[in-house]
Amino acid sequence: MKLLILNGPNLNLLGVRNTKLYENETLEEINTHLSAVAETMGISLLFAQSNREGELIDCLQATRGVCAGVVFNPGAYALTSYALRDTIASLEIPVVEVLMPLFAREDLGRQSVLSPVCLGTISGFGADGYDLALTALAFRLNQSIPKLDEPKES
Repeated sequence: MKLLILNGPNLNLLGVRNTKLYENETLEEINTHLSAVAETMGISLLFAQSNREGELIDCLQATRGVCAGVVFNPGAYALTSYALRDTIASLEIPVVEVLMPLFAREDLGRQSVLSPVCLGTISGFGADGYDLALTALAFRLNQSIPKLDEPKES
């Protein structure tokens, strides 16, 4: 199984930018750790990061027929991008949204416009949120029990 780990604007500055809020781990360190975790689950990962909304949309659209799911930290686009929302809604694969410290940020907005079209949202766990999202996505893709919206077989 192959998954995409997709990161949005300014996440290339993790470990450098506002470390009190965003911790000290770099995106490269997070990706290296995720690769090791995914390997133990038999999952291969693709990684992408962009500061441009259109490139993030292109990455999401390119998952068709390639990836089973996406872990996506949209950065500030979580608060504003209806274009990303439309793209995620059009995918036939699950997307788990990772938000670093959504409620710890200044009061620019605290409601993700992407969450309603994602399988789930992991928020407030810093870099550990990526692990949680990867684990949740792998579980959902591999589970044999019915999803909450599916009827149970008698």
